[in-house]
Amino acid sequence: MADKEKNAGQEVAVKKANKAASADSKKSGKNKKGDKEKKGFFSRIAGWFNDLKKEFKKVVWPDRKKVFNNTLVVVVVVVIGSVLVGLIDSGLLKLMQFLMGLSN
Repeated sequence: MADKEKNAGQEVAVKKANKAASADSKKSGKNKKGDKEKKGFFSRIAGWFNDLKKEFKKVVWPDRKKVFNNTLVVVVVVVIGSVLVGLIDSGLLKLMQFLMGLSN
């Protein structure tokens, strides 16, 4: 019983503190996001470009040899895939021609 009364008392105290804090923030005119004032349209765009520039400095660009090897792998996989698709297509075409020939 005593524990329930303690918890109820704590909940009431927390609610009062929250109400007081929200009343203080309303009086001071601050928004919920903090003390920052809303920036203008062009300053936000400039900030975005500055952040973009910082992020590009963090990028680790691959060297020429790595780019060449990756490109070679992609080209080989595309060629092998194209040959396989062509063979499957040719085989299905022959199968369809055979089945159509049976119907005559």
